Amino acid sequence: MEIPVSIQDPPHKVSRKPSWRAWLQMGFRPLYPLASVWAIVAVAIWIFWPQWLHGPLLGVAWHAHEMLWGFVATVAVAFLLTAGATWAGRNPLSGWPLAGLCAVWLLGRLGLLLPGQVAWAIGAIASPLFFLLAAIALGRVFYRHRLQRQYGLPLAVLGLGILDAASLWAAVHHDYGLLLQWVRAGMGVMALIALLIARRVIPFFAMRAVSGLQIPKHTRSGQVQLTLATLALLCWLFQFTVIAGILLFVSGLLSLWQVWQWQPGAVLKVPLLWVLYAGYALLGLGLMGFGGILAGLPWRPPASIHMIGMGGFAVLIIGMITRTALGHLGKPLSADGWMVSCYWAVLLATFLRLLAAYPTSWSWPLMQVSAVLWCLAFAVYLVQFVPWLIRPRIDGRPG
Repeated sequence: MEIPVSIQDPPHKVSRKPSWRAWLQMGFRPLYPLASVWAIVAVAIWIFWPQWLHGPLLGVAWHAHEMLWGFVATVAVAFLLTAGATWAGRNPLSGWPLAGLCAVWLLGRLGLLLPGQVAWAIGAIASPLFFLLAAIALGRVFYRHRLQRQYGLPLAVLGLGILDAASLWAAVHHDYGLLLQWVRAGMGVMALIALLIARRVIPFFAMRAVSGLQIPKHTRSGQVQLTLATLALLCWLFQFTVIAGILLFVSGLLSLWQVWQWQPGAVLKVPLLWVLYAGYALLGLGLMGFGGILAGLPWRPPASIHMIGMGGFAVLIIGMITRTALGHLGKPLSADGWMVSCYWAVLLATFLRLLAAYPTSWSWPLMQVSAVLWCLAFAVYLVQFVPWLIRPRIDGRPG
């Protein structure tokens, strides 16, 4: 949710030159592009250059870890650091402390990629440390300003860091089965964050953008949904898988019901909105699919995992990092052709990756085309948005 834009002329001319000060004003400015770069790097290495991977994290383990913690969870942290400034009226991190957080993130990514035990040790410390520091920054602001609705968010970010550390500990001991369990637990925590944020902001964005649109915020159903999803995660961790699957299935079903109540037909001509609707609906379908697997239905886990990770998280992300960046940068809230092409590229990449989950002679070519579309989508985002992210807002506000 963006800081309201002043309609008055700025009192003095604001320099529009790129600057470190502008780039480090708010969390989304450096972390959105860093996460987008890593979305490209992590997929390209996994599909086209897996021989570059070294150390305890290899193959699918590295891919799963980096897509969740290096990309998806990083965008979530960036959004929360930015939204926290709006909710509390105080910026959780800016300037050199924010630069330090980005440096820790970068050490985590490079350390887990580069060869050598020293690099691995640095990466294994830095990767969860990023989430610990972000949780402290968020908690300091939310708890000091008594933002009771946000109290759970720093704990969720801390949980991501703990699960990150647990997955890396499993990698050190070459227990890749346990590592993938911790990755799936991390996806569960990330799903809780995504359900909470998306259910709050989508109605807010929609009613602001579409004249006369009145839709329910689903506060009560959202609370039920989060409770069910939390119980599902706990049941899964304690091996009550059938119960976890049923709870997860119902939680996903609630997402579809909420989207239906939000009148999706009213936003079909507004790309900044329909992409968020699509991501939230796909997240719900993914939760239903994975819940069905846990409950014993004969569905394919790869399809459901990628429905959550690509269809849910990534589609929501490409919508959020465009919509929220435009709002905070004081740009018009409308998607041009390049932004819409990013949306369709991520959706098509998701569709092809889901098809590739079913073994045929076309599976590997489908994965390669999916990877190319994915990389192109985030490359286009970077080309368009980085020149804006490294410059001050025209009105001089900290955007």
